[in-house]
Amino acid sequence: MDVEILKSLLIDGSKGKIVLLVMDGLGGLPVEEGGKTELEEAITPNMDALAKKSTLGLHQGIRPGITPGSGPAHLSLFGYDPLEYQVGRGALSALGIDFDLHKDDVAARGNFCTVDEKGVITDRRAGRIGTDVGEKLCDLLNEKINIPGVEVFLRPVKEYRFLLVMRGEGLKANIQETDPQTVGEKTLTAKAMDPGSEKAAKIIQEFVKQAEKILVNEHPANMLMLRGFAQLPNWPTFPQRFGLKPAAIAMYPMYRGVAKLVGMNSLPAAHSYEEEIDMLEANWKDYDFFFVHIKKTDSYGEDGNFEKKVHEIEKVDALLPRILALDPAALIITGDHSTPCAMKYHSWHPVPVLLYSKLCRPDGIDHFGERACLRGGLGVRFPAYELMPLALAHAGRLEKFGA
Repeated sequence: MDVEILKSLLIDGSKGKIVLLVMDGLGGLPVEEGGKTELEEAITPNMDALAKKSTLGLHQGIRPGITPGSGPAHLSLFGYDPLEYQVGRGALSALGIDFDLHKDDVAARGNFCTVDEKGVITDRRAGRIGTDVGEKLCDLLNEKINIPGVEVFLRPVKEYRFLLVMRGEGLKANIQETDPQTVGEKTLTAKAMDPGSEKAAKIIQEFVKQAEKILVNEHPANMLMLRGFAQLPNWPTFPQRFGLKPAAIAMYPMYRGVAKLVGMNSLPAAHSYEEEIDMLEANWKDYDFFFVHIKKTDSYGEDGNFEKKVHEIEKVDALLPRILALDPAALIITGDHSTPCAMKYHSWHPVPVLLYSKLCRPDGIDHFGERACLRGGLGVRFPAYELMPLALAHAGRLEKFGA
């Protein structure tokens, strides 16, 4: 995507509003041969009715065969090629909870986890401890961790997730994650991936050593893992690229963080889907672009809970009339990546997408699902970062190119 050409075509004063509704981990797989995916199984009369008037397809978050993390997957949806714009999850977590992250800080996303007497991970999420428990553990570590020459900050994020920030001179973030991403393994050593990151890696090793002793008698969260070491990047903002005044509506800090990273105004964290739509309605006049994020579809995919993921999709479908009543010029319904219950993890499978506009060329397909999207006019495995130009065009925000 040539952003400079796109910017030259933006129409000043256009009032067409865009909504990007993201059901995290939407894409799925059948759990039995010949069965349906979670989206296909869900009873979604509103999405199906909209599909008849829309253009469908399947997008690829990064490249074919590559499984995306949530950060790069969302950046792609926001119109940033994730192979060109790379950032670790630590920076996103910091922005998501409004931590005052400095330019030279190194941030990491942390998980409290459970290990056995041999240090082998038995639960990567420590039984999904409550946020109140995570807060107490962060307070405990903040009180007892002592590493000369560096400031260490721990902040609770949500449930078992926390933020770690190191502040000191000469720190770089190219460090191997300590999270092996599976149970049945021990945590990894935070090794520097280049000479410039040696100092920070040694500090992380000392931090983990101290934390292990402090947490040893806690239950179920008796250990921690770190990933997504990162520092703040200097990127062109979403308003600069697309001429839009954007707002992000999300419950989870990480997604508010990735939105803030590209210059979106992150509205206060919602506590329910209904409250998210309340915010959309209340702020409709003040913004041109709305990113609305739904998290639980991904959580239930990772848990392998097919029925609950189906139910979450149905809950979103029931709220769709409220979004349509606002009369957006362009509405995109999709996911950031696939999280099939059959796999209990993110996957490389292309993600269903529905693009509705009064200016779209309808496919006439009467169902929103993976197999239905195979027949859609948007195509199969097109890059997710191409959605933004399509949204701008369908919202009447782009001039023609050339004479």
